[in-house]
Amino acid sequence: MSIYSEIRPEVRDLASLCEANSKIDPELYVKYDVKRGLRDLNGKGVLTGLTNISEIISSKTVDGKSVPCEGELYYRGYSVEELIRRQPKEDHFGFERTAYLLLFGDLPEQERFREFCELLSFYRTLPTSFVRDIIMKAPSGDMMNTLARSVLTLYSYDEAAEDISVPNVLRQCIQLIALFPLLSVYGYQAYRHYHDGQSLFIHQPDPQLSTAENILRILRPDCQYTELEARVLDIALILHADHGGGNNSTFTTHVVTSSGTDTYSAIAAALGSLKGPKHGGANIKVVKMFEDIKSHVKDWNDEEELSAYLKKLLHKEAFDKSGLIYGMGHAVYSLSDPRAKIMAQFVERLSAAKGRSQEFQLYSNVERLAMELIAGERKIYKGVSANVDFYSGFIYSMLDLPLELYTPIFAIARIAGWSAHRIEELIGGGKIIRPAYMAVQPHREFPEG
Repeated sequence: MSIYSEIRPEVRDLASLCEANSKIDPELYVKYDVKRGLRDLNGKGVLTGLTNISEIISSKTVDGKSVPCEGELYYRGYSVEELIRRQPKEDHFGFERTAYLLLFGDLPEQERFREFCELLSFYRTLPTSFVRDIIMKAPSGDMMNTLARSVLTLYSYDEAAEDISVPNVLRQCIQLIALFPLLSVYGYQAYRHYHDGQSLFIHQPDPQLSTAENILRILRPDCQYTELEARVLDIALILHADHGGGNNSTFTTHVVTSSGTDTYSAIAAALGSLKGPKHGGANIKVVKMFEDIKSHVKDWNDEEELSAYLKKLLHKEAFDKSGLIYGMGHAVYSLSDPRAKIMAQFVERLSAAKGRSQEFQLYSNVERLAMELIAGERKIYKGVSANVDFYSGFIYSMLDLPLELYTPIFAIARIAGWSAHRIEELIGGGKIIRPAYMAVQPHREFPEG
C-alpha cells in the first residue's frame, strides 16, 4: 500500500478520539431549535436568500394552509416543461437556449442566440498542450476530481483570473460552460487508456454542433449518434441546468462567491459538493440498485416478488443495507418531480429504440410499487415520488455513457446555473455568507501539572 493511502495504527487511535469528542447530543438540536441542514422539522428550507434565476414549487396555499401539489420548475419565470415542449423537434440546442436564459434573464432573439453559440464554439478550445500536460498526467478514477483539478489549473492560464468584475466573470463562465464537456470526456478517455489499456480517442469538437451532440461525438470512437440520442441528452442537460438557489452545490457557489474569491475556486467548490452521493452521485446509486434487483428478482413483472425485494431494501436487508430505495423521494418535491415526469416520456421512446422496453417496464413497476410501500411503511409529512435521478441513470446507460461520466454530465449541465448564481451573488450579494453555530462544549480549566 502506498504511503499516501496507508492508515497507520496511531492514526486509527487518534480517530477514535475525534469520534468520541465530536459527538453532539441530538436533544440539543431540539432544545435550541437548530435547523439541521437548514431545514425545519417538516423539511421546509430556511429562507437564506433571494433569486431571480429559478423556482421550485412543491406546495400551494389553500384556505390559508400549505398543501402539497404536483411539482413545478421554472427558469427565469418560464415553465421548464413549456420550455421543452416549445423546442423545435430537430433542434438540439435547447441546452444552449437554457444557458442563455439563465445567464441573461430572457429568451434569446435569433441574432443574440447566434452570437452566444458562436462564443461557446470560440471558447471550446483548451490551452495548448493542456490535454497532454494536465489531463493525461496522473489520471484519476473519479472524473469529478479530474474535472475539479482541470478547473483549478485553468486559473494558471488566465491572466485576469482574480478579476471579479461582471464582464470578466461572464467571460470566464462562458468559457467553462464551453469547456466542461471536453474536460470531462477527455479525462475519462485518459483514465480508460492508462488504467484499462483501452485505445485513446481525443476527438476535436465540431463548432457547428450543440453541446449534447459534441458530447456524443467526442466520446464515441466513430463519432456517430442518432437524432433521438442527441435530443434526449439535450433534454437531460436542460433539466439539470439549475434547481433553485438552495440545492447544495448552488448554495456552495453563493457561499464561496460571497467571500470574494475567483471564479475557478468557486466552481471547483461547487464540483466538490456535486460529487457527493447525496447530491449529484445519486443516479449512480439508482443504476447499481437496479442491477441488484435484476440479479435477485426472477420475474420483473411479478408484483409480489418485486414488492418483497423492495421491502428488503426498506428494512436494510438488501443491496447496501441503507434502508433507501434510491431515486424515490426528494427534499423539496412531494407529489411529483417535474423533471422525472418529463424524462419518463422520453425514456419510453429511447428504450423502445434500444430494445430495452422490458427494463423500462421494470423501472415503471418499481416506481409505482415503491411509492405505495414507502407511504405505507414510513411516517412522511409529504408525498413521495420518483425524482430526476430515478430515470437519468437509465437514460445515460441507453446512451452508452460510462458510469464514470454520470455525475460529470450533471456538472456539464449545472455549470450554466452555477454561473448565473455566481454573477447574481456578485451583483446583489455584498455580504459574506456566515451562518451562526452555537458552541455547546463547556468551558474547562487546564489540568494541574
